[in-house]
This record gives sequence, structure tokens and C-alpha cells, in this order.
Amino acid sequence: MPPRTIPTERQKRLGSELRRLRTSAGMSAEHAAGLLGVDRGKISNMESGVRGISAERLRTLACNCSCTDRKYIEALVAMAQPGSDGWWERYRGSLPQGQLDIAELEHQAVRMRVANTAHIPGLLQTPDHALAVFRVAVPALPEHEVALRLAHRSERQQVITRGAPASFVAIIHEAALRMQFGGRAVARKQLEHLLAMSERQNILLLVIPFSHGAFPGAGQNAVYAEGPVPQLDTVQVDSTHGPDFLYAEGQLAKYRTQLDWLEELALPPDQSRDFIGEIAHHL
Repeated sequence: MPPRTIPTERQKRLGSELRRLRTSAGMSAEHAAGLLGVDRGKISNMESGVRGISAERLRTLACNCSCTDRKYIEALVAMAQPGSDGWWERYRGSLPQGQLDIAELEHQAVRMRVANTAHIPGLLQTPDHALAVFRVAVPALPEHEVALRLAHRSERQQVITRGAPASFVAIIHEAALRMQFGGRAVARKQLEHLLAMSERQNILLLVIPFSHGAFPGAGQNAVYAEGPVPQLDTVQVDSTHGPDFLYAEGQLAKYRTQLDWLEELALPPDQSRDFIGEIAHHL
């Protein structure tokens, strides 16, 4: 397989899993190279996501690393398949790589849990709300860049509205619900959209009111995307320089605990909808 110029986050994740397989078994890169019939440099490239790996070689590596988890191995094989390019590839060269990686992560997720303090989750934003968010970017985005981001976000949202949609749990703090991005009318329409989306079978919407006090992860937006097997779960967090993707077991455990805590702290679904409706009514 030819080397890649810029590997995607999914390709880098596969490489990381290959490295984990090898090092967990105490296998050196030189031993892996001999086993797979490649030179030492190609092992490094495979583990950094720069070069792909065939299904046959992946299964050989897993077998010789004494990995017996068949579901995990087959999930890795699926990640290694070239496949057809996703819709997000149309934006390559126009939007930052991180935006494409987010779309691919969401597309591949079996279930997502998100926690937002100051923003409505991107998958639940109306176009007018998203437009207001994009227009306060620093430095300011030119209009054609704003249009690209709006189109990209609209396509991303299909992951929770398509046939066989991903399961989606959104935990939103009252602060985010009261933000008036775009003004009162836009904010009202956004809240009404949340209520409409919460009626979908695959979407669970939970609200944390101000009155419920302190909560973990305050000020941070986080997405926990569940993969086909638990070992391939990923956390995506926002930062000023773009998205960060976390998948070390300690990081995953931290965010699972945090999201479990938030779900327990939040209002039940019916009360959450009533709470949102009350805020919308007074706008």
C-alpha cells in the first residue's frame, strides 16, 4: 500500500491500535517486520497511519500477538479496508482536516454522548444558530468559508436523521439554552428545534439547570463516540486550535464517569423538554 501524505484521524487510530497490539505482546518492531515480510520503516509507518495494512497481515499480527478477541480484530480489519470515500472528502482542501475527522468519527459511531455547557451541540443546531456561531470566529471567516461550514454541518447532521441513525444522548446545561446566538427569534427557533428533535426515537435530550449546582467538566464540550467494540471508543473535545481526539483507556474511563455523573444530575427527559419549552415561551 502506498504511503499517505496526511493520514486521517481514523487511520492514525488504526496505527495506534497496531502499536498497542505489538507492544502489549512485548514484540519488537524488528520482529514484527520479519513476521509481516516488510522492512522496519514500514512498521513505523503503519503505526503512525502513514501506510495502510492488509487484512491478511493484520490478522497475522494479531494472531502472533496472542490477541483472541475476534470482534476487536474484525473491527480493526474493517478500519483497514480502503472502502469508498465518505461525503466529507468533498470538503478536503477546503476545510481543516479536523472538521473532516469529526464527520468521519460521527459517521462510524454506534452511539454518541455529548455534554455542552455554552453551546448547543453541533448536530442539533439550526442553520441560523450555526451561522451566528461561525460569524463570531476569531479571526473572522470570509463569507465563502462560512458557507462551507454551514453546508458541512448540515451534512454532518444526517448521521442522526438517516435510516438506521446513530443513538444520540445530548446533555445540555441551562447556560447553553439561554445563549441568544443570532438574537431572540433565532434562539426561540433553536429551542423549538431541540424539542422537535427530542421526539425522535434515537435522541435523548437531558438538561442540567443552574439550580443543580456544580458539575464535572464545566466549560468543556465533549463527545464520547462508541465504536463497534469498546476498545475503539473515542472522545473528541473542542479547543481553540481545533478538535482533539482521545482514546487512552484512562481518558475514556474519565469521560465515561463524567458523562454518567452528568446524566444522573440532569432532569429526566420529560422534565427536560418542559424546561426547554418554558425558556422558549419567555423569549
